Amino acid sequence: MNNNSNIDVLVIGELNVDLILNEIESFPEMGKEKLADKMDLVLGSSSAIFSSNLSALGAKVAFIGKIGDDLFGNLVLKSLAKKKVLIDYIKIDSSLKTGATIVLNFGEDRAMVTHPGAMEHLSFADIDTTEIRNSKHLHVSSVFLQPGVKKDIIEIFRTAKDNGLTTSLDPQWDPAEKWDIELEKLLPFVDVFIPNETEIKKLTNENNINNAVESLRQYANTIVIKRGNKGSVVWNKGEISDIPAFTNNNVVDAIGAGDSFDAGFIFQFVKGKDLVECQRFANLMGALNTTAPGGTAAFTDYNSIMELAREKFGYEEKVSEP
Repeated sequence: MNNNSNIDVLVIGELNVDLILNEIESFPEMGKEKLADKMDLVLGSSSAIFSSNLSALGAKVAFIGKIGDDLFGNLVLKSLAKKKVLIDYIKIDSSLKTGATIVLNFGEDRAMVTHPGAMEHLSFADIDTTEIRNSKHLHVSSVFLQPGVKKDIIEIFRTAKDNGLTTSLDPQWDPAEKWDIELEKLLPFVDVFIPNETEIKKLTNENNINNAVESLRQYANTIVIKRGNKGSVVWNKGEISDIPAFTNNNVVDAIGAGDSFDAGFIFQFVKGKDLVECQRFANLMGALNTTAPGGTAAFTDYNSIMELAREKFGYEEKVSEP
């Protein structure tokens, strides 16, 4: 690991806002108008939620992304800065619009429509390698929403490893459902690969996670599979850890729960904790996310997060404060 760096985690990812509609009377139908009793406009994008919540836990986080020079872009910058994420590396392009997602929530399920905007235009050419060298760990999310990043994804991760960083990747959903990424070339440079159960099956064209892991084991390092309210599974060097979820019976919404899981895992990982501790803490952070609307509302600062964990889930395990 690069121990001379100033930044704990450098995030390369997409940036957008979420317009969230809750308590919708029924699913939308063509030609008809439906009502939603609640609405929120919040920071969206998996990468931004991950960054915000990781920073709230106490890690030093910097972000590389691209936005437009508009109201949504200003909301993104202010939201990240409020969470103490370093925003100096974010590129602003006045010729582009900041991305936006409309989210229709139905319990723990949701439907989404996204305008990618500026996030489609970020590429390796926008990244100064000094920004990588100044970091200990690189995290990339949502590669299929970022064609410029996806094109250079192997080079990005190779550069990180060449500069002594540890790395993690959450592929997220492919809207085109092509799942065309060269995992056999990419995963040797990824220390922690964090898909969910559906994504790993789609990426490997396998019908269960055991076969999916088996197909990747020749070139993968650590594989972390998110399973929602079923918990998570971690595979490392033939060892498997299956840990159940922390149960929340009063889910507000599940937006960002997987990203909060990632934040919990990487928060412990960069501190050198063992994988089981990383996994349990990740499960906790994923569950904690569902206690408030959007992806970041439940994450303020380390002490408040841990107090909420005790209140909601009876979590009493000793976790050292950063």
